[in-house]
Amino acid sequence: MRSIWKGALTFGLVNVPVKVYSATEDHDVPLHQVHNADGGRIRYQRICEIDGEVVPYADIDRAYDDGEQTVVLTKEDLASLPSERSREIDVVEFVPSDQIDLLTLDKAYYLEPDSSSPKSYVLLRKTLEQTDRTAIVRFSLRQKTRLAALRVRGDVLVLQTLLWADEVREAAFPALDESVRISAKELEMSASLVESFSSDFDPEAFTDEYQEELRTLIDAKLEKGDALDTSETFGEKAEKEGGEVIDLMEALRASVERSRAARGGGSKTSDDGDAGRSGTKTDTKKSTAKSTAKKETDQKAPAKKAPAKKTAEKKAPAKKSAKAS
Repeated sequence: MRSIWKGALTFGLVNVPVKVYSATEDHDVPLHQVHNADGGRIRYQRICEIDGEVVPYADIDRAYDDGEQTVVLTKEDLASLPSERSREIDVVEFVPSDQIDLLTLDKAYYLEPDSSSPKSYVLLRKTLEQTDRTAIVRFSLRQKTRLAALRVRGDVLVLQTLLWADEVREAAFPALDESVRISAKELEMSASLVESFSSDFDPEAFTDEYQEELRTLIDAKLEKGDALDTSETFGEKAEKEGGEVIDLMEALRASVERSRAARGGGSKTSDDGDAGRSGTKTDTKKSTAKSTAKKETDQKAPAKKAPAKKTAEKKAPAKKSAKAS
């Protein structure tokens, strides 16, 4: 990795020299645009509106237009800002870690100690671990003032930029203002479904399926060209069949049963004896057949048990006479 910035973490009179590295990278397959008629590469050029000339990136400045006037800002203008010149990551405060809203987390960076002795770096890391606190810091990077959370990941300090408060939209949805009644049974079944999917999170167990399929498609196109049959490459996935789910309760029951079956846990029946219903027409026919068979068995049962009862009554006096003798 190559560092993108050098500076120092400061809190109080403590100074921790650090190097900053991007903690993440993009794994997407690089694609560019082409003309669909002849495959020619589509390129974008920076053309000046006034003279129609292509402008090199080095000759481009920034500007602000308020609708009436335009203010041009040169690279020297931007570099002269005090915040841009600062090379310090200032700790503003230490807050409980659970107070950081995950919605506000943005770009992540690794911090490497940049001094002959990493003692101050390790001291700050251990302090954050023992106090279960996250440091809120402020610094400037790439012509922006940034707010960030400084936390520990393994043995490394991680700087994760935060969105400003006015960058997070308010979630105002009228549908959520309506009163909704959730029954205890629905909540119980929903909790059971959550339990059936419970596991310890392992990021390496998941892969980007779209990117894998895209690479497979590219390799197949390289080999077969336009003669490629995608159904042969990926196979044809059959559409899921089945009747419509009757209601939310039925959907929960069916989901729990499917999850248990997939994990090899077998199926369990709920208190009312119909946890296995999936809400399909096929299942309705099966349950009707089972109930009909049960009724027929119940009707035949008394006829078989009657003789046994009479025999027991006849044998009873014989046992008494044996005792008397």
